[in-house]
Amino acid sequence: MQNVLIQVFGLLVAAVLFVWFFKRIGLPPILAYLATGVLAGSHGIGWMAQSHEMHFVAELGIVFLLFSLGLEFSLPRLMAMRNIVFGLGSLQVVVTSIVFMLILLLLEHSLLNSFTIASLMALSSTAVVVKLLKESGDLNQRRGQLAIGVLLFQDIAVVPLLIVYPLLAQSGSEEIAGALAFALTKGALVCILLFGIGKWILPKVFSEIALVRTDELFMLTTLLVALFAAGLTYLFGLSMALGAFLAGMMLGESHYRHQLEADIRPFRDILMGLFFVTVGMQLDVLYVLNSWYWIIAVLIGLLLFKIAVLAISAQVMGERKQDAVSAGIMLWQMGEFGFVLIALASQHLLISSEQASFLIAVGVLSMALTPYLIEKTPLILKKLGLLSHAGQYWQQPATSSPLYQNHVVICGFSRVGQTVARFLKPEAIEYVAVESNPILLQEAKAAGEPVIFGHVNQKDILKSAGVERARLVIITFTDFEQTQIVVDAIKQIAPDVKILVRMRDDTEMETLKELGVTEVVPETLEASLMLVSHVLYMSGVPMTRIIRRVSKERRNRYKFLNGFFTGDKLDGEEASSDRLEYLHVIALPEHAYAVNQKISELKLEQRRVSVRALRRQDREIDAPSSQTILLAGDILVLQGKPRRVERVERFLLDGME
Repeated sequence: MQNVLIQVFGLLVAAVLFVWFFKRIGLPPILAYLATGVLAGSHGIGWMAQSHEMHFVAELGIVFLLFSLGLEFSLPRLMAMRNIVFGLGSLQVVVTSIVFMLILLLLEHSLLNSFTIASLMALSSTAVVVKLLKESGDLNQRRGQLAIGVLLFQDIAVVPLLIVYPLLAQSGSEEIAGALAFALTKGALVCILLFGIGKWILPKVFSEIALVRTDELFMLTTLLVALFAAGLTYLFGLSMALGAFLAGMMLGESHYRHQLEADIRPFRDILMGLFFVTVGMQLDVLYVLNSWYWIIAVLIGLLLFKIAVLAISAQVMGERKQDAVSAGIMLWQMGEFGFVLIALASQHLLISSEQASFLIAVGVLSMALTPYLIEKTPLILKKLGLLSHAGQYWQQPATSSPLYQNHVVICGFSRVGQTVARFLKPEAIEYVAVESNPILLQEAKAAGEPVIFGHVNQKDILKSAGVERARLVIITFTDFEQTQIVVDAIKQIAPDVKILVRMRDDTEMETLKELGVTEVVPETLEASLMLVSHVLYMSGVPMTRIIRRVSKERRNRYKFLNGFFTGDKLDGEEASSDRLEYLHVIALPEHAYAVNQKISELKLEQRRVSVRALRRQDREIDAPSSQTILLAGDILVLQGKPRRVERVERFLLDGME
């Protein structure tokens, strides 16, 4: 047990250092995980031994990745992409496999050996491509949709290959057709079952879970659903990733899509890192060095050929040349399922051990080069004459503008949030609200309000609301601790966005200002201002003068409303608060220490207490000057926090510090 803990600790240390270093030099984290695996594996330092359990846990990263991908696709959207999935996807797999087979046959490989190698090289890496698309935001671009469509068909194509390989190794190859038909029947049944569960059961389950309002339960249910769907397809002999994708797709139509993705993301990212570590552990560095010229030749051939096949196929189907080539660059590598097929083919002697080592080296290196090539895609397209300048690649098409732009984000859609929205709507100011109450959410959705389900302290939910493109964020709840967390999350995503916060009083105003809040609206003081406005108006004061005085008070940040007399009882939270400033009255007797001294000589500002007013005989002086000399019989109105006012009172009376 101790050795296992040491190994895991060493792996974490190496991963942290590699990810930090690779990010510092501008390389993607995927390469850092691969490098960690190379270092930790049996072909590196060798402190981590590969095991079936480790590979299984790592595969869960792909399961969660496909689950989150499914959340991006509703069933109507998938049906709209059927031409890409079954048209372009099948064309790419079939053409690539046939051409690679012919090349290998010309190189005097056997028919079975050629088919095995060609079929696994036709596949691409869902893990690498989807992760990079999510990070770059290209998932909804046409090039991203082409890549995803082809990857979905490839994931489906893995299922018959897992069945065919063992049968090819046997003499009774006539069983292949029956086995494939049986597998397809099982696949259709499990898909129908998952569709039914996702359509009629899961929405009710998550509605009930959301009513409990417990983050941990919602997260646990999300994990359970993803793993249940993956396990169900695995029991039927299908890919776990396919089941997770179907479950995610069913939930992609629900109100809880954004929160589901936010909950699954930490597990997905950690396990995906472990997956890439296990991939890197399979690379034999010495073998690569000894066969580097052949490996480079195959990598170049794989790159050029798979890009050409996908680019030509996509253009035949009417896609833009720019998008077709971009999708080809995304999908040129070998995929993670290729490693599974390599192990299966080696087990049934369809490929030799030398060929397995060679294919693993090609697969790992092609996956490692993919992030760099995707990053350089604009420059590649420019050199091919498909772009006038590289910046065009990142521009959104006119028909796919962001969902929210220059809008207001309302955090919390209870009474205050709804009131704000009611005033924004007539002014044609676009807004989106984030709410975690499922009943309120359903009612608002039914009324056509733009509300998404989620907890605003999570950055993924804030990104879903488009905080980085918002003109203003309004926090409508008054919990200070929660507000701090939300403000911190907002500032990490959009450091320059304006933030308006509602608070019960002004006790935390300065703290919130230091955190980066633009404006704090204290309810207690605003209620006082509104009450004063009504009193003055009903007393005959002109409205223009009332507005001018109230506006001045707001500009002064409620300076003259901060203090108040407490009496012998405090209300509500004030009783336990030591943050509020109170007003306290003291009279200076004849022999008081402060008598015959100037206010400035007492240095009360150093004690953070101020003299708000002074009454001398029948005359009142508001905000007396610092040069005012105090006399016996003066009545002072002090403002400050309770303990400070008590210390200043003793000081003024007897001079004690």
